Amino acid sequence: MRNRHLELHKLDSIGWLRAAVLGANDGIVSTSSLVLGVAAAHATHQAILIAGVAGLVAGAMSMATGEYVSVQSQADTEQAALEKERVELHENPQGEHKELTDIYVARGLNQSLAKQVAEGLMRHDALAAHARDELGLTDAMSAKPLQAALASAFSFAVGAALPMMVVLLAPHESLILYTVVGSLVFLAFLGGLAAKVGGASIRKGVVRVVFWSALSMAAATAIGSMFGTAG
Repeated sequence: MRNRHLELHKLDSIGWLRAAVLGANDGIVSTSSLVLGVAAAHATHQAILIAGVAGLVAGAMSMATGEYVSVQSQADTEQAALEKERVELHENPQGEHKELTDIYVARGLNQSLAKQVAEGLMRHDALAAHARDELGLTDAMSAKPLQAALASAFSFAVGAALPMMVVLLAPHESLILYTVVGSLVFLAFLGGLAAKVGGASIRKGVVRVVFWSALSMAAATAIGSMFGTAG
């Protein structure tokens, strides 16, 4: 039982780690692409820094807003399902008892034991039993909008700060090269970390994230260069 408990905690940590890695990955790709586009348009170093910082703040706020709205919608759906279940328990407790019994029978218990388990759990906390075993809702897995929004914004900002450090330290004449190389190194590390956490091939994870990120950076650089030349 103790090992199972530790395993659940490990799976929960993996979920948070993967979300953090993905948020940081987005921060690196979007900010470095923005910086490269502005740099390719022959902007000054100060203008590039301002654009990058603006992109970091806007991106973090956008991630937070999107995550909050999404998770809040999930929370509203969960609350509606719980309220419906509460009404059904009040209006038809016997039917809900049979429903819970059938769930336990389907999971492998015999009819007599399933009935006893359902009775015991409903006597203790009927709504919690149905929320967990019928709806699949638990306190650990329930939607937490504010927590999700803050985590998403923070991971994006951390990722975006990495190429911004490169921009801050790199000489202006080599800014594009330093930004591309530095960002791809960061992304390769995160891609490998995400693959390792997910149990996938690290090499494939690195190649995948580096390829698509390089494509995004190349597109932004090309557009910036085109408009810079046109200006």
